[in-house]
Amino acid sequence: MTQEEKWMMNYVEAMGYLKENHRNPSKYDLDVRRIYTWIKHQRKVMNAGGMKPERVTKFEKLQELAEQYKRVNQYQ
Repeated sequence: MTQEEKWMMNYVEAMGYLKENHRNPSKYDLDVRRIYTWIKHQRKVMNAGGMKPERVTKFEKLQELAEQYKRVNQYQ
């Protein structure tokens, strides 16, 4: 399995989780922690400028979806 295939597999899994559960993965839930850490790492790589251009467009779509489900402070 190539790196591109692994990246796409993780991308599809993350998008599926966001669409199915309508929330971002939690770092406290052990079942989805791997998805959480993958998204966090990809965000770091993208901000550092180390991500391939074709991956950047896909990951930006994932971030847009994640932004929709961002947790809002109920006391504000």
